[in-house]
Amino acid sequence: MKKDIVMASGNSGKIKEAQEIFKEYKIIPMKELEINIDVEEDKETFVGNAIKKAETIAKELDDKMCLSDDSGIEIEYLNGFPGVHTKRWFNGTDRERNLAILDKLQGVPKDKRKIKFITAIALSDGNETISVEASIDGYVAETLRGESGFGFDEIFELEDGRTLAELSNEEKNEISARRKALEKLAEKVIKK
Repeated sequence: MKKDIVMASGNSGKIKEAQEIFKEYKIIPMKELEINIDVEEDKETFVGNAIKKAETIAKELDDKMCLSDDSGIEIEYLNGFPGVHTKRWFNGTDRERNLAILDKLQGVPKDKRKIKFITAIALSDGNETISVEASIDGYVAETLRGESGFGFDEIFELEDGRTLAELSNEEKNEISARRKALEKLAEKVIKK
């Protein structure tokens, strides 16, 4: 029988990705177990927030581990803004938030538009916690481009000039910070 990992997310894409990597476990969204714990993300790093979420939720679970993540972008020209406040600095849709970022960088040349997407993932059983972080680098595009993806994909431009929203799912999976972090975490779990 597969051991359960409760995922602190309702995002079907994240759950599918975690299940693909943690094949020997059953990934269960916490809402499916009617767990409704809202953990305030008040740490100064993505790793700190992911650990806090995983540990807080894991302590409420019976013999199950909790997998949580925190991710966001850091824009070099804006001194790392929005950083750990990525999800909270703007109240609106992804598209409206992306337009607000483009507005902040209007007239800024490409070489100063560096952006980093960071994903931190933590796995906790309530006593012991493992965490990892992975990232991808690019530039903030000058306009919204692409039809696939979500979040910042339509403004996150890679070295080859395409945005994440212009990649196929397969291409995006190859470079995904979340996938890289999940794979790093899986390696650590297997070594234990």
